Amino acid sequence: MTEIKSTKQYDLEERTLLFAKRVRIFSKLLPKTIGNIEDGKQLIRSSGSVGANYIEANESLSKKDFVFRVKISRKEAKESKYWLRLLDTNEILKLEKEKKELIKEIVELMNIFGSIIRKSE
Repeated sequence: MTEIKSTKQYDLEERTLLFAKRVRIFSKLLPKTIGNIEDGKQLIRSSGSVGANYIEANESLSKKDFVFRVKISRKEAKESKYWLRLLDTNEILKLEKEKKELIKEIVELMNIFGSIIRKSE
């Protein structure tokens, strides 16, 4: 049986890391169009920023700074969703499925960050 971590913040750090890694794998498989290359770069940046800012939040020195960093994580998550929606999968079923799953995951992360913000303010 796997050990359950005692603090949820680290689970969310791991979850955001896995999201960013999945985005990078997905981006490599997309058709190489000008739009996908440019939008993919933006997606890679914003997807990595989601987790990076959450880690910063967990290292914050004040509650105000924590809330600010989590808000940035939520903003970067919203931006990631935007870039995902713009990407062209050329109607390749495998890519369409992964794109939908990535959008679902980022919406869940946005909701989690929103809940953290509401509870912390």
